[in-house]
Amino acid sequence: MRKIDIIAVATAMAFCFVGAPAAADAGETAVSWNIGATTVTATLTLPDGPGPHPAVVFVAGSGPTDRDWNSPLMPGRNGTAPLLAAELAKAGFASIRYDKRFLGPYAAGNMQVLMGKLSFESHAEEVNSAVSCLKGRLDIAPDRIYALTNSEGALHAINSQLRNKYFRGLVLGAPPGRPLKELLRAQIAAQVVSLPGSGEIMAGFDRLIERFGKGEPFSPEPAVPAPLNGLIQGMLYNPANLPFMRELLSADPARLLSGTNAPALVIIGKKDIQVDWKEDGAALERYAPEKASFVYPSDADHVLKHEPRPREELTAEAGLQYNAEGRALDGAAADSIISWLKAENAR
Repeated sequence: MRKIDIIAVATAMAFCFVGAPAAADAGETAVSWNIGATTVTATLTLPDGPGPHPAVVFVAGSGPTDRDWNSPLMPGRNGTAPLLAAELAKAGFASIRYDKRFLGPYAAGNMQVLMGKLSFESHAEEVNSAVSCLKGRLDIAPDRIYALTNSEGALHAINSQLRNKYFRGLVLGAPPGRPLKELLRAQIAAQVVSLPGSGEIMAGFDRLIERFGKGEPFSPEPAVPAPLNGLIQGMLYNPANLPFMRELLSADPARLLSGTNAPALVIIGKKDIQVDWKEDGAALERYAPEKASFVYPSDADHVLKHEPRPREELTAEAGLQYNAEGRALDGAAADSIISWLKAENAR
């Protein structure tokens, strides 16, 4: 990326550099900044007019999900984040969406620094630095910055807010409400329920998770299918993911949300096959602060795209179509987000 100008020093953490306009959209600009010896790359989207504009920080979901909410683990490049950024710009909101540091053009060098150091703290650094980049710009209203998250990203935005209170409000898309260990178990159980010996498989899964929680080395469970053993080993025991995975499995999102006093919009689609709008929604509502609102769009999936098929027809395979070409934002979900942000910004 060609760095051509230093816009401002927002904090000691983040110098925000501006590059050439992104090829996809004249209203988008590539930006980058440093966190210590690592580099973050991002896309800044600005609405028409001189500003100062209210702004939104996108916080992506789990794993190798990039700034556009695309992932190499699933086909397609039609990520939700650019679609939402375009709608936000039409509504007068700037936005910034960044790559996690183990993704993007600087991933190799960043990982040499971050290996074995990924944690809630390292994710919070990325969220905070994106806010700092925005705050250093004259065309951004520094007291009108919001978070817009997907899935696990809710935890990182909430964690940042608990520490720094940077955000005027939080839009939490498809956030888990149950403790993460419980949610992971429910997701696995739904996929093995039709297999012979599903009870034994889940008992073996529980033993795997228990050993991980105790810090014991990985040992495969005979009753657990090889792919699931491999998933647990690769996902939880990968040295690059520690200590983050231990922190993540012990996290309780609903109780974390209860500690914030910022207005929040929780939006979970009824076609979401990863987070359950009834169970996770109920857990979040139980502990939600007074300023929280809840919306459950009838046809939104986990990434807030429109899903016309009946919920009972959706299997895990539906997740592979999240970013398929031609899939569109769910209108009710997008309208709820824009309406809530406008209302909060008018206060």
